[in-house]
Amino acid sequence: MKMVGGKKLIGETAGETEGARRATGVFPGGAPARDVPAPGAGETEVVAKAQRRRFTAEYKRQIVREADRCTTAGAIGALLRGEGLYSSHLANWRAARDRGELAGLAPKRRGPKATPPDPMAKKLAEQEREIGKWRKRAERAEALVEVQKKVAALLGEPLEDEKS
Repeated sequence: MKMVGGKKLIGETAGETEGARRATGVFPGGAPARDVPAPGAGETEVVAKAQRRRFTAEYKRQIVREADRCTTAGAIGALLRGEGLYSSHLANWRAARDRGELAGLAPKRRGPKATPPDPMAKKLAEQEREIGKWRKRAERAEALVEVQKKVAALLGEPLEDEKS
């Protein structure tokens, strides 16, 4: 028998308590703490960013059919727990089925909707390119005529336009 701090300790070994108080990290019967992982336990993988789950239309139809077949109390809850689904999934899928939206059971594309190109805008852009091309050609022709006038003035020969 040992005396520690005025208390008698009988058969004190690892995992036993000191009288009515527990020592830090010591549990009755040597049981490990629940929140302390066992040595050699596998580590949990942490994903950087959660991904949105996507369900196929066929999977949604199958779950709705199975839920409709459930007759006993708690059967739908058991089905949802087994599949890892929420009751809101089932409610949304049933509503879509009742509205007759077969496309409502398929996953929807997210984000802004693509607008089809306007055929008039395409034609307008094509015409503007053509006008620009002709404008450049006309400017080159005018510049060439100016050069011809200057050459004619230097040589002292009148151009055909000036003769008439």
